[in-house]
Amino acid sequence: MPFARLTYRPQRPDREDHLAQALTDLIARDLAKRHDLTSVLIEATPASRWTIGGEPQATAAHLEVFVTAGTNSPKEKRAFLQNAMTLLRAEWPELHAATYVVVHELPSTDWGYDGLSQADRAANR
Repeated sequence: MPFARLTYRPQRPDREDHLAQALTDLIARDLAKRHDLTSVLIEATPASRWTIGGEPQATAAHLEVFVTAGTNSPKEKRAFLQNAMTLLRAEWPELHAATYVVVHELPSTDWGYDGLSQADRAANR
């Protein structure tokens, strides 16, 4: 039950459906998450001033994925980080090296969907 947020610039609304599907597929494959429960939010930031090292960036991206703590191995997360960066670079080859992909691990008691925490879901299985 992951949630992913991709923030990027410049705007590319014509590519957002593709990016959402590609990220959903990548999360399902590399992090072994259920495709049908993967939620992806794509946010373009046209008016923001994005800097790296204090220098303005015409092109930039940041990807965060939230998963339940302890559900992925370091090897799975490593593969995801590498493959996510490959996906981002396919869209924006000029991305700065300091483009971050982050996997946030949340305790199962601290998040869920449809009114139940992940801990409650596990207890009810």
